Amino acid sequence: MAITESSTIDQITVLDDGQVLVRRADRVLRDGVELAKTYHRHVVEPGQVLTGEDARVRSVCRAVHTQDVIDRFNTVHAW
Repeated sequence: MAITESSTIDQITVLDDGQVLVRRADRVLRDGVELAKTYHRHVVEPGQVLTGEDARVRSVCRAVHTQDVIDRFNTVHAW
């Protein structure tokens, strides 16, 4: 009887303002049968440092976060 754990990015969503929503699914399996699953969500804002992000998330962010998107996001979300 083998207990294993896995984490995968199972959802990447891009909002109109360039924010990238990321969902990670953490699973506990026993002999390949899922015993438990939890989700962790976070947001990557345009211009945010991508260090530590999953390779697929970095790829999406690099494609979406153009300088124009970053500038518009910073203008709209300026505090």
